[in-house]
Amino acid sequence: MQIKLNYGRGSIPLNVDDGWNPEIIRKPLMPYAKKPRSAISKALSSPVNALPLAEIVRHKKNACILICDITRPVPNHLLLPEIVAVLIKNGISIKDIEILIATGLHRPNEGKELKQLIGDEWILNNIKISNHFAKNDADHVFVGTTSKGTTVKLDKRFVNADLKIVTGLVEPHFMAGYSGGRKVISPGVAHQDTIMTFHNHKFMSDPKADSCILDGNPLHEEQIEIVSMLGEVLSVNTVLDEHRNLSLVNYGEIIASHLQAVDFAKNYLSVPIHRKFNTIVTSAAGYPLDATYYQTIKGMVVPYQILEPGGDLIIASECSEGLGSYEFKKAQQTLVEKGVEYFCSKISKKSFAAVDEWQTQMQTKIMEVGNVYLYAPSLQPSDQQFTGVNIIRDLNEFVRSRIIKNLDVYGESSLAIIPEGPYVVPTPN
Repeated sequence: MQIKLNYGRGSIPLNVDDGWNPEIIRKPLMPYAKKPRSAISKALSSPVNALPLAEIVRHKKNACILICDITRPVPNHLLLPEIVAVLIKNGISIKDIEILIATGLHRPNEGKELKQLIGDEWILNNIKISNHFAKNDADHVFVGTTSKGTTVKLDKRFVNADLKIVTGLVEPHFMAGYSGGRKVISPGVAHQDTIMTFHNHKFMSDPKADSCILDGNPLHEEQIEIVSMLGEVLSVNTVLDEHRNLSLVNYGEIIASHLQAVDFAKNYLSVPIHRKFNTIVTSAAGYPLDATYYQTIKGMVVPYQILEPGGDLIIASECSEGLGSYEFKKAQQTLVEKGVEYFCSKISKKSFAAVDEWQTQMQTKIMEVGNVYLYAPSLQPSDQQFTGVNIIRDLNEFVRSRIIKNLDVYGESSLAIIPEGPYVVPTPN
């Protein structure tokens, strides 16, 4: 049989012999909205711990809407027209609405990429759309200091807006537990100093800074504290099924509505698994998440708890845009040249993380468990050398060789396949 792994804008087939008896790890079948625009409209008038959006808007002069950058498949083409329509209908003029792309420390989204991100021609042509630049000091204002000592500076366009709305996707996140909600604010529109403080080694090495964990997660706690400094913030949260249909949309006060979306999503995104495997084959979730090696690391790390020590993790990722940022490449170069122990020791002494080195730190989690193999034929040889993992040329041939070894040594294939990659979290049970 063939199992299709998410890959680029489509899929890549994995050939599986009938006798291998693999464990296919997928989300349970999720409900989805047959009329998604109607579901969004209904959500905006059925709030969680807030007033309906139409009622709130009547008392506001201007609005800033945060959206995730291109690395998240948020259905902006559905959300933004519905949200903006409510704002305009209830008294906010077009010129007083701004959509701010929460890039964190990622690159800006411009040109064709911006058009793809927004997904609606009228919104593109009529509403002001801006990118957040974390390194631009003048774009940020100080809003406070957290109890852990993080100096919080956020984009003033959002902080100073009369009406603050966050949109996002609730999915597993291998550091913050779940994406969306508070995470779209910080790191989404935070200054680089703020981001680099709560992405340092101390935060990242906490065992509760992991997928599908909120209680005790230091990143989540920091993000919640930052949100509390801003007064009223509203959120429109989405959950998608395996085919990226809209499974849930809700709206309301940012913390309460996000937690409600998490309560719904966790029953599907976290899949109990009763054993470990010598071979895991997974993906980086396809586009947009598998566009860079930087994002591919999420797919590597998420299943680390079900890999047998010394086992093989095989991941397919298109990596059409290469390795990632210049800063990430520098972190990877240190990892490759000096090794895991040196890299982790070096960053453990720093109060501020270097830009993007936290992703390299997360990669070490799976490297300490087993062997990582990457199928990414689009990745140039000059970039492959900095991945720190093994490069394979033929996915199916290599997987077959691993299973033959498992059958010889263990008498079983000991194979798990995760077609959707990090959007599904296998949880030891």
